[in-house]
Amino acid sequence: MPRSWNVFIGKDPRTVTGPAIVFFPVQDTLCCCGLAGFVCIRRAEAHLDMRITDRIARAVDTVCAGGVSALIAGKIPKQSYLGPESLHTIGEEVSRIKRDTDLQHALGCGRSLLRLTELSERLKTFVDSEDAALEKEARRYGSGDLEAMTSSLVALKDITWTLREDIIRNYERILGLAGEMMYEDSGYYGRFQKINACLNALDRLEVRGRDSAGLQVMVQFEKAGSMQSLRHALAQQGLLESFMARCRPSDLMNGSIHLSGTVLTFTYKTAQVTGKLGENTAKLRRYISEDAVLKETLAHRCSTETFLTHTRWASVGAINEINCHPVNSHTVDIPPGEENGIPAVMKEYPFYGKGAWTISAVLNGDIDNHHVLRGAIGEGGVSASPDVTTDTKTIPLMVEHYLYQGHDLKESFRRAVCDFEGSHAVAMGSNMEPGKVFLAQKGSGQTIYVGLLDDGYMFASEVYGLVEETRRFVKMDGETPRVPGDPATLGQLFILHDDRGPGLGGIEAMSYDGHPLILGDRDVSFAQITTRDIDRGEHPHFLIKEILDAPSSIRKTLRGKYFISEGRGVVFNLDEGVVDGRTREDLRQGRIRNIFVVGQGTAAVAAAAVAEAMAVYLRTAPVRVHARKSSDLSGFLLDDDMSDTIVIAITQSGTTTDTNRAVSMARLRGARLIAIVNRRQSDITTKVDGVFYTSDGRDIEMSVASTKAFYSQIVAGYVLALFFAQLLKTMPDEAIARDIETLEDAPDLMMRVIRGRDAIRKSAWNLVRRKQYWAVVGSGINKVASDEVRIKLSELCYKTISSDVIEDKKHIDLSSEPLILVCAAGSPEIVIDDIVKDVAIFKAHAATVVVITDEGEDRFDGISDAVVRVPRAGFPLSVIFNTLAGHLWGYYAACSLDELASTMKGFRTSLAEITRGHQSREYTVYESIADRELHRAIDTYAAEFKRWRARGELASMSNEVASDIALLFKYAKGKLPVEDFWMEFEDRRVSSSPIDMLDLTLKRAVDELSRPVDAIRHQAKTVTVGTSRKTETPRGPVFEVFGELGFTPESIRAKDVLTLKKLQSAIDRVNGYTLYEVEGLDEDGMPTEDSTLAIVKRMGSATGMTSRYDRPAPLKGTKNTIVRTRKVYAGTGRSDDASIVIIPIQGPRRIITHLLLLQVDFDERIGTEQKKDVMGVKTNDLMNLINEYNIPWKDAYLEGLAVKFLLGEDVEVIKNRIFEQIGNPAE
Repeated sequence: MPRSWNVFIGKDPRTVTGPAIVFFPVQDTLCCCGLAGFVCIRRAEAHLDMRITDRIARAVDTVCAGGVSALIAGKIPKQSYLGPESLHTIGEEVSRIKRDTDLQHALGCGRSLLRLTELSERLKTFVDSEDAALEKEARRYGSGDLEAMTSSLVALKDITWTLREDIIRNYERILGLAGEMMYEDSGYYGRFQKINACLNALDRLEVRGRDSAGLQVMVQFEKAGSMQSLRHALAQQGLLESFMARCRPSDLMNGSIHLSGTVLTFTYKTAQVTGKLGENTAKLRRYISEDAVLKETLAHRCSTETFLTHTRWASVGAINEINCHPVNSHTVDIPPGEENGIPAVMKEYPFYGKGAWTISAVLNGDIDNHHVLRGAIGEGGVSASPDVTTDTKTIPLMVEHYLYQGHDLKESFRRAVCDFEGSHAVAMGSNMEPGKVFLAQKGSGQTIYVGLLDDGYMFASEVYGLVEETRRFVKMDGETPRVPGDPATLGQLFILHDDRGPGLGGIEAMSYDGHPLILGDRDVSFAQITTRDIDRGEHPHFLIKEILDAPSSIRKTLRGKYFISEGRGVVFNLDEGVVDGRTREDLRQGRIRNIFVVGQGTAAVAAAAVAEAMAVYLRTAPVRVHARKSSDLSGFLLDDDMSDTIVIAITQSGTTTDTNRAVSMARLRGARLIAIVNRRQSDITTKVDGVFYTSDGRDIEMSVASTKAFYSQIVAGYVLALFFAQLLKTMPDEAIARDIETLEDAPDLMMRVIRGRDAIRKSAWNLVRRKQYWAVVGSGINKVASDEVRIKLSELCYKTISSDVIEDKKHIDLSSEPLILVCAAGSPEIVIDDIVKDVAIFKAHAATVVVITDEGEDRFDGISDAVVRVPRAGFPLSVIFNTLAGHLWGYYAACSLDELASTMKGFRTSLAEITRGHQSREYTVYESIADRELHRAIDTYAAEFKRWRARGELASMSNEVASDIALLFKYAKGKLPVEDFWMEFEDRRVSSSPIDMLDLTLKRAVDELSRPVDAIRHQAKTVTVGTSRKTETPRGPVFEVFGELGFTPESIRAKDVLTLKKLQSAIDRVNGYTLYEVEGLDEDGMPTEDSTLAIVKRMGSATGMTSRYDRPAPLKGTKNTIVRTRKVYAGTGRSDDASIVIIPIQGPRRIITHLLLLQVDFDERIGTEQKKDVMGVKTNDLMNLINEYNIPWKDAYLEGLAVKFLLGEDVEVIKNRIFEQIGNPAE
């Protein structure tokens, strides 16, 4: 039988049912916030070896005596370069200092730190001079020897950086935080070292978002008397009153302190809409360094220490302190009291008893259903402050919801995250279990890496957030279901314990369904980057830093690869590690007929540039050169016998799946294989016959958009092509020498382009705001540059951009009046004449044209909107210069658009501050609209917004959003009647206030314009966290009936949605249903004597049954109660003892219009834990009722009781049945 398949276009594969084919699959991926933290493990004191500086000093002497000058003088053999054993010794000893805070403290208290500083300066001086010496003398050594020497020098650079920056510089930072007191106690020093590590991580994670940041420190005193000692010390210093004030229960603010027993939690926060990288962390450092209460607290011995930090890119909730993470479980429904004379809110959870309990959480990603969850919690009587509008607040509230049901913290956390819809990464801590941090991750776009240290665990949302402390880590996997095809097993939870480590033993792992996961060595990865690689310096973004590093990368790529003699002969220094002997011989003997240059993404464009040059250099040889994507080679171009083929694979990381697969498949068919790659020991290096390393073999790119690697790949390919030309004798040595010298000029010429970047910024800044549609064009080899610039513009500016041949463009889409970037530099004179004509045609069709051309070329000045000039250079460097200018132009284009978003974010925050004031004064909508402060704020921003629109600078914003903002300004100021707003925005508004709708629309505008540059969100990824989505009907038998009847979750209360989702787990099947129509309710939706009920539809087992409601009859009994209370009923029918569920359904005015009665079979096989879950709050009521008789609660009491009995009877009846089973305590 032929099998039926579902076909979907543009769908998330996780949401479709199989078997299915999905064209253009979409997966939401979110790149916005950053989280990090630390859990310190308990460990015994170790012996401190203070002779470590002597060993480092001796090893430094050996290393510095083993440089290039010693090699030239014949004092050492090549294998002794930099004294490998001594180099290893320095690395090990420096690593030991970095890992051991007690050792750091001891070294800092004496002269050892000064000695280490002197050694680090000596190493830095030596490394700089050695780098220059190796550059100068590289031709003396074979490429294999040179590669080994470069690798050793890179290792020395890493060690020197670690000593200078990760140890000595951090010691200075820790001193700035802790003060002179740190010299007195290693434990005190260690606690501030962890705070400093978290702040450093925050600095690095800020590239993901930086409008607010927070840090929390939780410690537990080792001795019970320490709290009294602390209060006494604070009183002596005059700080006790301030301490008590900071302990007042509230949502977390900057400086908040929470105290319960011997556990203290300090929170620091800052929020600002715009600001430079590092400003938030600098503020937090200042707050902490000035906090005398924290310093006095951390001077006491602590048994547990945990730290939590977060940097935010706000989308759900205003940018302010109260929404800044972490947020806690504070609610306003319980009046504050005291615990041991300290202000506290006392809460009682069945598992933990009564205490001043608190839960703190941070979130990356989004909780799509946070409104539903918070609504349900509110209907249950738990009231959170309306000032806290971030979806993160849902986390502690939902955890607390399950704590009230009697679960422990682990199970409550698991159940809470299972309720969350959307991609998320969560970190949570609580004073209920102070030595633990709870982590959860589900979906794509969010990650959590858990670093393994000798003294604890450091976790972060990016590897670069933890590499300063450790390079060993475990990555949580929230994308792969534990059981394939079962979405209930998707997502992972880690619990980090302070008393089980170090290593994997302290990580308790499970999937979202609660199934334990066993971690092993296979789960531990090793980071390939260090803090040296991720140092951004003074640059605002990694991308611009990496573009500026590009000339240096090219110099390192060319280093020692050739030698040009005085007679213009070229000697290539590419040994068998680059091109093996068999490949060389096959080329010489004519056995090679095909050369494929392959890559994926940007590497594929580099491959095209290399193939263009190689085809020119080898044009007289019987060899065909092809540029292909790796996926095309493996999918369409493989022959059974490829022994006549060389495959040159280009990849930045060496781990690109498509490229590595193509290489493996070509190898099986006998092809010769060469890799052009940036990373040593990467996967591809084990699959090929030779490796040509770009730069120094470890030139890391932190920005998602690859730049400097692209240039180095092209140059490496050009050198390889010239080497092949020499082997095949297709070019004379003089021509090869000329082209080699041209490549040598590239770094200096690139610096000329870079020095002119301000002119490039000006050419892009305003033009990019005025056009919705963009294109990049180039002719000949410059079409390669066009393709690469198109990729970067698409990545940076989130636009679908075409790349076309210049001469074709006039025939394609000029009707869209696009912005066209023309890559014309280096074009031959005959081609330039044609390009000038084409540019004139573009302008005639109302396009905006920016031309990249040679210095001295002025024919484009009068016919284009902007001209970017680069050094005049022909084939093959024109590709590099056009691309470099295009990369810079794209960077500034993204910055320009992002500036618009930042301005809108600023106004949105001002608006939020004003409306918060309105809420505190309990303004009505009409009072808010009449507020003069609001009018002034709107007038200021509306004038700027009007100027933008008048100049056409909002082309990247949708017309709908721009029009809505202009209209909502008028509604928010009362220029138009609010009643008109209710009608005009009836289907879209979130409340009766146009100010709320203005806030939501501004959020959409920010989403459309934000361009975070380094953290790129690709084509199918959502724009920011918290993007509004259409609510989907929950799945399951109950909601299937809902769908059949045309109802949606909005037809029932938010609380009832959660109730029904839980209830479904106890329903074996739905046998039938009866739908009733309710009429005759009063204006408030309450039953009256005239209210009636009538059956409008029956299905299944309900068909054919007789009822007094076959025709309209008075609304009476249980059904009257359900309409009046608006609560779901589950239990038994009063007349026939059948198992039923009755659901009240509301209409547009939130008045009950229907009742849906389901006839069901309850699943009596479920266990007691699930029965408790299904009973909900009734479980707590039952527990409390039985406890009143001084009888301890046991879950076993529920074992013999039917589900429909537990759901249908009140707690008094259930209690009596339990007493019948165990014996009545009153007898």
